[in-house]
Amino acid sequence: MEHTRFVGLDIHKERISIAVAENGRSGSVEYLGEIANDPDAISKLCDRLGKSGKPLVFCYEAGPCGYGVHRQLTSLGHRCDVVAPSLIPKKPGDRVKTNRRDATMLARLHRAGELTPVWVPDADHEAMRDLIRLRSVVRQVVTRARQHLQGFLLRHGRKHERGTAWRMAYRRWLSTLAFEHPAQQIAFQDYVDAVMDAERRLRQVEEQILSLLPEWDQRPVVDALQAMRGIALINAVVLVAEVGDFTRFSNPRQLMAYFGLVPGERSSGESVWRGGITEVVMMPPSLIACCVRCAPAAC
Repeated sequence: MEHTRFVGLDIHKERISIAVAENGRSGSVEYLGEIANDPDAISKLCDRLGKSGKPLVFCYEAGPCGYGVHRQLTSLGHRCDVVAPSLIPKKPGDRVKTNRRDATMLARLHRAGELTPVWVPDADHEAMRDLIRLRSVVRQVVTRARQHLQGFLLRHGRKHERGTAWRMAYRRWLSTLAFEHPAQQIAFQDYVDAVMDAERRLRQVEEQILSLLPEWDQRPVVDALQAMRGIALINAVVLVAEVGDFTRFSNPRQLMAYFGLVPGERSSGESVWRGGITEVVMMPPSLIACCVRCAPAAC
């Protein structure tokens, strides 16, 4: 690592800002400008920076542009780290944020070892994760469609007195409803059709997940998770797709922090304040207990 050059990339949809930090604490940090965000421009950048013969180490923030740049750089033989944006050190008084400053900051902090890389999935794992996230989007569509229908019924005083909503009895009750005004009947039927269409989409996505599961290299992990009470097949696929490699967590506390189950704390001197968990997550209690008791590899 004596002659390594650290390259910080601030990646956006159309352009990439580049800064290079020379090795050593006193090494210079130079902003090189911008290039187009396309594979040809990135290849030319690697050729230009590699003429010095020094190893190149790239880094950029994880974001909406995905892992395409990471895969291209690693295929060219360079090391590339995708870093967690929430864990980048920032000065409280720094109020200026530009592409140039971001690229320079990434290069400098990467040289200092202050950045935290995220786990980068391979192409197959990312494809399954995309399908799992599509299912989450469709589930939200189902929920909104049901809420719209129930809000319409509530406004017109139509109440289902017995049983739980959206079970067979509730659906039979919906089929018996009729409204005097044609406009209201049209609106009601359209709300019902929207619910049916969204539920059909959800079933189709889940069927596609099940059809692709046998070919996925993470199928053994999915089967192992189902051995715990409260985790069905779809839940296990969602967990594996989002977490990825469980063995990258050296202890259960790291896994719980990843899920957002670590309480917040603000303590100073004699004053101690502890808050709730860092974020609300939907996680089966059995998996939480497993994270507390045993190592992730045992899952």
